[in-house]
Amino acid sequence: MTFLVTSTVPENLASIDLSSYDAEQSRLMDERCILVDENDRAYGAADKKTCHLMENINKGLLHRAFSAFVFRPSDGKLLLQRRATEKITFPDMWTNTCCSHPLDDFPEEKIEEEQLGVRVAASRKLEHELGIPRTQTPVDQFLYLTRIHYLAPSTGKWGEHEVDYILFITADVDVTPNENEIRDHKYVDKAELQAMFEAPENTFTPWFKLIARDFLFGWWDELLRRKDENGKVVAKSLAGLVDGSKVVKMV
Repeated sequence: MTFLVTSTVPENLASIDLSSYDAEQSRLMDERCILVDENDRAYGAADKKTCHLMENINKGLLHRAFSAFVFRPSDGKLLLQRRATEKITFPDMWTNTCCSHPLDDFPEEKIEEEQLGVRVAASRKLEHELGIPRTQTPVDQFLYLTRIHYLAPSTGKWGEHEVDYILFITADVDVTPNENEIRDHKYVDKAELQAMFEAPENTFTPWFKLIARDFLFGWWDELLRRKDENGKVVAKSLAGLVDGSKVVKMV
């Protein structure tokens, strides 16, 4: 796949009337994503609606995102969510624990040193989508692994074009789902997730499938191998496992 990427905001960006969509999901489309070039250099901002229209993506519009993976310390199982039917992009699909964006609206989420902005955003969105208290996902406990650059259509109108930060955290969390965001959630081990991928009735977000295909299962194996003296998995045990200094382009 060839990625068309710009480092300036393209002219004549498309828009769309959201009145036929869920009111709360439409409101969230006003939040402003951080625009980046293919090397993840920030140069501006645009609302989510603009960033996720395929007509604009096809002009090279690219934004920053994150994918958070929450593992249970006692057994290393991964918390999955199934996106709500109300979601405008990729509704009803299974995915990793939380996938969203650092926002230009919050100064602390624009801080790039040690990936602080995306880690702050991950804690915020875990609370918003799954009701997990931020005290259970401390910002300093997220482990950044790498960034991927991918492009994926959702429907004819919508899609994703992101530099996506992959974050792991091990934590015992209390989940109180926001039903406007997720319709289901569950913990799975590796074999259970592989069985889900093989079951034809399940659909998955494209970024989750890419991450699982190239990275997740190997990292998961290593996470389970590096249990601490109490037999618990610790995300930070993977520090240094991956060279996260460059953006990995994925097709």
